[in-house]
Amino acid sequence: MTELPQRPITLLVAALGGEGGGVLADWIVAAANAEDLPVQSTSIPGVAQRTGATTYYLEIFPARREALDGREPVLALTPAPGNVDVMIASELVEAGRAMQNGFISPERTTLIASTGRVYTTAEKMSMGDGRADSERIVAAARELAKRAILFDMAQATASAGTVISAVMFGALAGCGALPLARAACETAIRGSGKGIEASLRGFEAGYRHASGETQTAPGAEAKRWRNAPAELAERIRREFPAAAQRIVEEGAARLAEYQDAAYATLYLDRLKPIAALGHERLVGETARFLALWMCYEDIIRVADVKTRRSRFERVHAEVQAKPGEPVHIVEFLKPGVEEAAALLPRGLSRLLLRLANGRSFNFGMHVKTSSVSGFLLMRSLAWLRPLRRLTSRYGEEQALIERWLAAIATAGKTDPELALEIAQLGRLNKGYGDTHRRGRDNFLRIMDTLVEAGTVRDAQVLKLTVRATREAALADPEGKTLDGSLQKIGVTPRPVKPQPIRFTRRKPDQRPTA
Repeated sequence: MTELPQRPITLLVAALGGEGGGVLADWIVAAANAEDLPVQSTSIPGVAQRTGATTYYLEIFPARREALDGREPVLALTPAPGNVDVMIASELVEAGRAMQNGFISPERTTLIASTGRVYTTAEKMSMGDGRADSERIVAAARELAKRAILFDMAQATASAGTVISAVMFGALAGCGALPLARAACETAIRGSGKGIEASLRGFEAGYRHASGETQTAPGAEAKRWRNAPAELAERIRREFPAAAQRIVEEGAARLAEYQDAAYATLYLDRLKPIAALGHERLVGETARFLALWMCYEDIIRVADVKTRRSRFERVHAEVQAKPGEPVHIVEFLKPGVEEAAALLPRGLSRLLLRLANGRSFNFGMHVKTSSVSGFLLMRSLAWLRPLRRLTSRYGEEQALIERWLAAIATAGKTDPELALEIAQLGRLNKGYGDTHRRGRDNFLRIMDTLVEAGTVRDAQVLKLTVRATREAALADPEGKTLDGSLQKIGVTPRPVKPQPIRFTRRKPDQRPTA
């Protein structure tokens, strides 16, 4: 009698919502059944809003049923740490989660993962750069897995015009770790009856990557830089250190697109005194945060971005619309008094805010930008760009920028490291609406009580304190952690903001009936 395998082959799949993880599991089961192999599949639904993935766990017993003589193997329903033969993830952080949970073993596991990123809710909520370190995850994958197959599945998916589950299936077949013939896998795809040709193209792409027919450098996607206008590019090469020229050029190009060439010239004029200090890293960091700050998000900017041709093309590509197929795009907006006042000249802005008397009058809007009327409504706001310099928000932002740059230049003359810490305070100014207001309040709190107040005389202590308070503000947007850090050096915490309670009379038809 032929000796049977001692254990099944275990497979763990992590896919995000809408990526076809369930279809992938069905394909694997169909391919295993075609090979007459006992197989079992279970799934654990993920959580909405990109806090996790839906995981699928499969066990395949690598012996045909005819060899089992009527017996059935006992297959588990859930994976166990250190007991996974193949792990595949459609997103890099999900591979990191699997490693953190102990599912990846250097003695056993073949890890297949995409180097592409779909940022988690926690990453997006961070006041600073909350992104996970992709290079660290890639390095861990190579160290912890027996074999690591890493490539950009999202790019392969887009090139094939399919869904990522097809690319994942091809990678599973191509890695050679499963007892599934390629023909059986392709037959399973054909049996699904939907999007067959596109799925087979995606399967082919994944198979070629996993089998080594296509070589890629994981995580080494080249950065795409925009070119500044020619006259500004020449000035950048002439006036700025070589190590900072690329980021300065990107900043100038972004500002020219955001407003105009004169605004990009102002950007270079502001950076010139910083470059004169002779510290390359300080120039680079200041250039980065200055460009981001000068491109602040206002209604004009939001309307411009939402009505660009490139955005419509991207949406059509994401939903995989065919040429000529209509796609309806609805923008969900909730502007308030502050956003409206920011568009007005300073005098009118103050009058409107005074009339609002601290109350928020946000109103929801559903604008269908794929229609002529909706597009023109949004585009009319974008056409206000030439008037941006007349708005109250523009004046406020430029005044704060000049104040921040002056503090950097003053500190840079005696202590470049302190100037670098002040430059990185620019990370606090980001976002839109409430996010922007909280970041601005924290920025001003540090500037008022620490950077400009002279409360800390020792330069080394001041440098460490600025860094600590900045990190505290980034960790807690509400500012409580920041106030705790400042309290340690004798700064009085901010008073608790009153939260008014308003009672609204219920309409008669809304009253509960007896």
